[in-house]
Amino acid sequence: MTQMADNSFVLTLSCPNRIGIVYAVSKFLVERSCNITDSAQFDDMSTGRFFMRVGFITTDKPYTAETLKKEFAAVAKEFAMTWTLYDPQTRPRVVIMASKFDHCLSDLLYRTAIGELKMEIPAIVSNHRDSYKLAASYDIPFQHLPVSKETKKAQEGKLLALLKETKADLLVLARYMQVLSDELCASLPCPAINIHHSFLPSFKGAMPYHQAHKRGVKLIGATAHFVTPDLDEGPIIEQGTARVTHAMTPEDLVAVGRDVEKMVLARAVRYQIEHRVLLNDGKTVVFR
Repeated sequence: MTQMADNSFVLTLSCPNRIGIVYAVSKFLVERSCNITDSAQFDDMSTGRFFMRVGFITTDKPYTAETLKKEFAAVAKEFAMTWTLYDPQTRPRVVIMASKFDHCLSDLLYRTAIGELKMEIPAIVSNHRDSYKLAASYDIPFQHLPVSKETKKAQEGKLLALLKETKADLLVLARYMQVLSDELCASLPCPAINIHHSFLPSFKGAMPYHQAHKRGVKLIGATAHFVTPDLDEGPIIEQGTARVTHAMTPEDLVAVGRDVEKMVLARAVRYQIEHRVLLNDGKTVVFR
């Protein structure tokens, strides 16, 4: 993983494709004595949109992100860009939700603790109390929000308040086994990523490994995707697979799947917090 300097920035953008976009961005940076350290671009011929991610460092004036944003606005307007400029030294604030299965939660906590995932975790939320000791071992506040048909609306209100209070930049559903209501999805103040224990778009809904076993699959997988009101239909960020055999039981598939889920979710979270994911008409462009 690339170590970011104190004077480093990341610019992401998408816009209708036309001649001169890369030149305009490069010219803007050269005029400010900036050095490009990482650049990736993609021209989607099917949608006619252009996507770009540029990492750069300032070598002359001590620019701030706010100053660069103000000065880049004219370029963005000329090309009708959807864009954001980030200071990678500012660590995203990520709230994690889990239920009884804590393998994904534990993995994210460990990767954060060793510095692999450069983020802050202001809170862990669960509808069960099982993970409160795990949260305490990392000195992270634990919020227990048990959910029933009668309490769902009130508990989602508490979750929404918590996200706003902690100024969360991202919500991660690390095997949180409750469906978020349409109202909550529409009100979320930040993007949300879910890990689905199946290789979407197949085997949606409950007990996907048992569904897969019944169909005699030879590969199982996991899918990390953005949360939308349409269950398991959000734009896919990352996927992974593992080979299985006819001799395995559904429980064997679950065990193999746990490892895939952890890896896929960790990669998706890293791509998001490093600003490598851009939305593209119901899909994603991921600059790895």
